[in-house]
Amino acid sequence: MEILTDGPTILLSGDFDVRSTMEVRNAIYEHLLGHDRDVVIDLTDVTTIDLTALKVLAVATRQASRAGHHLTLRGCGPSVRRMLHLSHLIRLVEVERSGEAADAVG
Repeated sequence: MEILTDGPTILLSGDFDVRSTMEVRNAIYEHLLGHDRDVVIDLTDVTTIDLTALKVLAVATRQASRAGHHLTLRGCGPSVRRMLHLSHLIRLVEVERSGEAADAVG
């Protein structure tokens, strides 16, 4: 798993699974502490994702909200969206609509 930051955006690439959840979770929380604005998690280059990883994103969304921030998922491909729907976590996270950067659906 590679984690890069670009302003308020965290770019993830590779396999986002149980082996990388601690690293990603730490990166998200550090990013939330260091920014006074909303945070975007870009999953465009994530090749695989599992339920543990999705739970990390859902909990981070809740924590961001409690801190007065907003966390949005960007670049969710079909497999990520499918897992979000199957796990019902789609109800807890905000997913940016494809091609519409300003609008988000949760």
